[in-house]
Amino acid sequence: MTTSPEATDLVDQDAGRTKRVLLAKPRGYCAGVDRAVITVEKALETYGPPIYVRKEIVHNRHVVDTLSERGVIFVDETDEVPEGALVVFSAHGVSPAVHAEAERRNLRTIDATCPLVTKVHKEVNRFARDDYDILLIGHEGHEEVEGTAGEAPDRVQLVDKPEDVDKVQVRDPNKVVWLSQTTLSVDETMERVDQLKDRFPDLQAPPSDDICYATSNRQQAVKAMAPECDLVVVVGSQNSSNSKRLVEVALQAGASDAHLVDYATQIDEAWLADVTTVGVTSGASVPDVLVLQVLDHLAERGWHQVDEVTTANEKVTFALPRELRKDLDDHPDKPKSVR
Repeated sequence: MTTSPEATDLVDQDAGRTKRVLLAKPRGYCAGVDRAVITVEKALETYGPPIYVRKEIVHNRHVVDTLSERGVIFVDETDEVPEGALVVFSAHGVSPAVHAEAERRNLRTIDATCPLVTKVHKEVNRFARDDYDILLIGHEGHEEVEGTAGEAPDRVQLVDKPEDVDKVQVRDPNKVVWLSQTTLSVDETMERVDQLKDRFPDLQAPPSDDICYATSNRQQAVKAMAPECDLVVVVGSQNSSNSKRLVEVALQAGASDAHLVDYATQIDEAWLADVTTVGVTSGASVPDVLVLQVLDHLAERGWHQVDEVTTANEKVTFALPRELRKDLDDHPDKPKSVR
C-alpha cells in the first residue's frame, strides 16, 4: 500500500481542533460496476425500453431506481421475462442453468457479469475438471455465490461462517482448493482460509487473488483513515456486500463509530454529537453524486474542511459485453452515466 504525503500528514497530525472530513480515495464505482451500468444505459439507447435485467444490475438503490425510471424492468428470474425479449444479466454473474433457461425461452441476452467474477467462474470449471473439491468462501444467498457455485454444484461447498468449516466433507484432502466471493473483507477471508488449513494442511490457493482489486483498495483506504475518525460514514446499500464490509473494516481499524447509509438524509444527527473527524467513503457500486450529497450535508453542519486520503490510483477499465458492442456502430454517442 502506498499513501500520499498529504495522507501521511493527515494521519500524523493532532486531531480534535477543527471539524474535518477525511475522504477516502479510491471509493465508489469500480470498473466492473461502471461497465455493467453503462451496458444497461447503452442497451436502453440502442434498443429502446423496456429492457429487462435479472436481479439488480448492481447492489445500489439509487442506480436501480434511476434505471427503473428510464424503462428498465428488474426481475428475479428469467421466467418473468416475455419470450423473445432482451434481458441483461447483472454484474454478479449467473450460473449455466440460468443461461440455459434463457436460451430455452428464446431470450436475447447481454451478459454484464464483471470480468473478475467471470475469472472465478473459470477457476471453478478448471478445478472441477481436475476433480478437486472446491471450498467457496462467501455469503450464503449472495447472487455472486449462487452463480459461481452453479458452475459445478457437485464440486463446490460454501464456507460462510466459522462453524461451516467443521461441516466440510472432502473426498481427498490432497485435492482441495479454496476460492472466494470477490467482494469479501480480505481479513475475514484469510481468517476462514486459516481455519480451513487447520483441517486440510494441503489446501491449495487460487492461482490469483479472488478478492477484487477494487474491494481491496477501498478497504485499504478505510484502514488508513479509520484510526483518526470519530465516525465513518459509508455510502452504500444494505444488500451491497462490499459496502457492508467497509463498515466492519472501519471499526476493526480503529474508528470510534461507523454506519452505512444510502443517502445523506439517513445520517442520524445523534451520530455527529461530539464528533470532530468524519471519514467518508463509498462502496464499489455507489455513484459519486451520493458521496457529494453527504459532503454537502456535513458542510451544512460545520464540516467544511475536506482532506482526501489516497492509498491507490485506479486505472482499470473493461470493454462492454461483446453482444452489445456489435450493435453500437449505429449508436456512437455514449449516454450519460448514472453518477
